[in-house]
Amino acid sequence: MANKFKRFFLIVADSAGVGEEPDAAKFGDVGSNTWAHAAASVGGIKVPNMEAMGIGELDDIMGVKKVSDHPHAFSMRMREASNGKDTMTGHWEMMGIKTSKPFQTFTDTGFPKSLIDELEKETGHKIIGNYASSGTEILKVLGEEQMKENSLIVYTSADSVLQIAAHEEVTGLKELYRCCEIARKICMKPEYFVGRVIARPFIGTNKDDFKRVVGDRHDYAVSPSGTTAMDILKEHHYMVSCIGKISDIFNMAGVVKTVHTVSNEDGMDKTIEQLKNENWTGLCYVNLVEFDSEYGHRRNAPGYAHALEALDVRIGEFIKAMRPDDVLMITADHGNDPTFHGTDHTREKIPLLIYSPSIKNGGYLEERDSFADMGESILFNFGLQKADTMIGKVIKELYK
Repeated sequence: MANKFKRFFLIVADSAGVGEEPDAAKFGDVGSNTWAHAAASVGGIKVPNMEAMGIGELDDIMGVKKVSDHPHAFSMRMREASNGKDTMTGHWEMMGIKTSKPFQTFTDTGFPKSLIDELEKETGHKIIGNYASSGTEILKVLGEEQMKENSLIVYTSADSVLQIAAHEEVTGLKELYRCCEIARKICMKPEYFVGRVIARPFIGTNKDDFKRVVGDRHDYAVSPSGTTAMDILKEHHYMVSCIGKISDIFNMAGVVKTVHTVSNEDGMDKTIEQLKNENWTGLCYVNLVEFDSEYGHRRNAPGYAHALEALDVRIGEFIKAMRPDDVLMITADHGNDPTFHGTDHTREKIPLLIYSPSIKNGGYLEERDSFADMGESILFNFGLQKADTMIGKVIKELYK
């Protein structure tokens, strides 16, 4: 039955996977399980709202009961059809794109000398850093040197990203952006191909007071490799509202409006504000990045567990404000087990909880073979057809 629902809220708890994929060995990720290991690190977690939707049916999560009776919610695991475990690959697949060749990451080695040499030559600046780091930590180490030399701090992460930090007053925003545009062109070469180049301006006088200027951050992303469910929704005049870094991940393709955020809590504030105060038809697509950036990559398992509990509190607030024709989808884009070796993402299945006051036949569903079933199910609701290049199958139980 098409047009059963009016508004879809797709909330991505960035990196909150539920156990290794069948091909985890290929990625070095056998034994990874973000939800379960984060929960175990604190002796169990309390997530009553997601528990009531069936999250406990997806894995053994300490402190979480297996609730099989949840008529207003479906719970399921989803496998990734694409070859990769990064942010762009996961989000693009949710919207119908299968990525066969993963984006390159340089987490363990830094960028090749040839890339750095070319970037120095083309920008006219000395490059310092060139390793994987937290953005705040690398400023403490190299910020003063950057100011003294007017060099560029280049660093990466577990994502496919090249980040350039420079002082707003010493280097200037205009010059930083120019250098990032040069880096974007260089990083389009097959041997260096990365998903995003990010300008990371900062202010302050020394290592003790440096601060990143979030509002002046600028992403230079690769556009999606094909048509997405967002493109189709936008083309047919439906809302595609993006909260958090979604618009950056898709390089604004298929985006109708975007709101940036500074934290998980800020992301949920802005999502609940749209839920309560805006009357549109379509999709609100949300990324809550702190699970990944603050707890997964930093291997802070207790912090991850507490963030899951904090999200559950906000989910309870969200549910109370839902209209009968609203749908809430809670999912992830990959894993990032905070107890695992290294600091990289982990190749994991993801959870999908689908809740609506109008769902009456909820329950546990068998595992899906692609994240793309989310986007395809949203298109089906509005009577829209996916493009020939897209993957995904309708979650039919949602429309019975």
